[in-house]
Amino acid sequence: MADRKKDELVRFLEERAFKPVLNAGPKDRSEAEQKKLEHVQKATHAELERFHNYGSAKEVVVNFRRDLASRPARRVHAELRSLGWPTIHDVREEFEHLVEALGVGT
Repeated sequence: MADRKKDELVRFLEERAFKPVLNAGPKDRSEAEQKKLEHVQKATHAELERFHNYGSAKEVVVNFRRDLASRPARRVHAELRSLGWPTIHDVREEFEHLVEALGVGT
């Protein structure tokens, strides 16, 4: 049961926050924006892998909340916003509702 909850939380984050960034192309972007895109895509891919590798739904929730305030994540989130893409901050409320609905205690 816990694995299903973890999978559902990670799938939500993947669809709502990570895939739009990972699927973005460099079309109609300046060279500087293309470099920024490459950087945020690498960071986003690494973040997604981390979430997939957590062992439980509780770990996903704890680390999601930690990432909201971490200094490195804030830099990447600022770059994402400047490019017009979502961050985990943008899906926070929905994520927290899902956490509650799934009954994942932290």
